Amino acid sequence: MSFVYAVRSNFTQPDLEAAWHAWYSGPKLAEMMTHPHFLSGQRYEAVGLDQTIRYLALWVVDSPGAFTSAPYKASWGWAEWKPHISHWSRNLYDAGDRDMTALLDVPTGGGLYLAAFDDVPEVDTEQLQADAQAARPDVIWMPVVGLDRSCPVIGLQRLADPASATSLPPPLAAGARETIFRPLTDRHRATRR
Repeated sequence: MSFVYAVRSNFTQPDLEAAWHAWYSGPKLAEMMTHPHFLSGQRYEAVGLDQTIRYLALWVVDSPGAFTSAPYKASWGWAEWKPHISHWSRNLYDAGDRDMTALLDVPTGGGLYLAAFDDVPEVDTEQLQADAQAARPDVIWMPVVGLDRSCPVIGLQRLADPASATSLPPPLAAGARETIFRPLTDRHRATRR
């Protein structure tokens, strides 16, 4: 079993943004890879379609217990950067038996397609996921299983060429926030489990 921990956010202080990226892509990302159950992590920046939420971090964990461990609880959050974070959400998705570390490893020059069904009632999740899977079987569709539960279904697709992204067909597109991301970091892998 694997799970995808998706953190979406914006940063509101342009004069501090380079320092925030240095922290998040450096010591914060490295520290997260030392926590129990964390397998890998990578950061991305929006470059196409809906860019309302500019930043995405996708972490692969092997258990929801990752979020109850003492090391995670001790370092959870944005530290001194919190006043400058907006549009923040954190959701945990069930990826089943897929090797999400490999599937989400986006190299330089590649892209990541994200379809996020924000604000859809969770009661409609099962049908929505089935409809999305039928319309776009090339995308990995996952239901939310924990944390904020603010986005009940997401779809992810690694792209060799970000320009090759295909939008959802209507009427599915009406309920989705579709974004193309480029990697800000390499995919980091856990130093221990």
